[in-house]
Order: sequence, then structure tokens, then C-alpha cells
Amino acid sequence: MADDQTQQFHGFLAEIVEVNTKVKTGMYGEVYQVSCKILEGKDKGRIIRRNQIGPAKVKDVIRLPDTSREAREIKVK
Repeated sequence: MADDQTQQFHGFLAEIVEVNTKVKTGMYGEVYQVSCKILEGKDKGRIIRRNQIGPAKVKDVIRLPDTSREAREIKVK
């Protein structure tokens, strides 16, 4: 039980500023492409595009493992 209370979380907090609802990817359409603003770290204030599994809405705060990777834009045909 003590291990659960002392668990450390790694990564950077980011706030979702836009959800692209026209584009869903993944085998079953469960992955959304979102634009998120980095809230901490050396890239604070930067807006990047990432793929988010599961439902997402604007102003949700997520934790990213790193801020250097950015998802490619998915183009609708």
C-alpha cells in the first residue's frame, strides 16, 4: 500500500486546445488527433499535435511522455 502512495509520474502536462473530430484513426476509430499546449518544462507554451486514445475534449489535461514527437496531420480524402 505504501508503494501506491509514493508512485512518481513522469512526463509533461499538456492542455487540449483543439480536437479534430473530422479525423479518427486506429483500427476501430478510437484515436483522436488533438492539438495540445504544453504547460510545463522547456517547451512550455508550445502547441503540438498528438494522437489521443479514447474520448477527448477541449480543456482536458493530459500527461505526455515527451514533447519532442509530433503526430503528422491526417488528411481526409
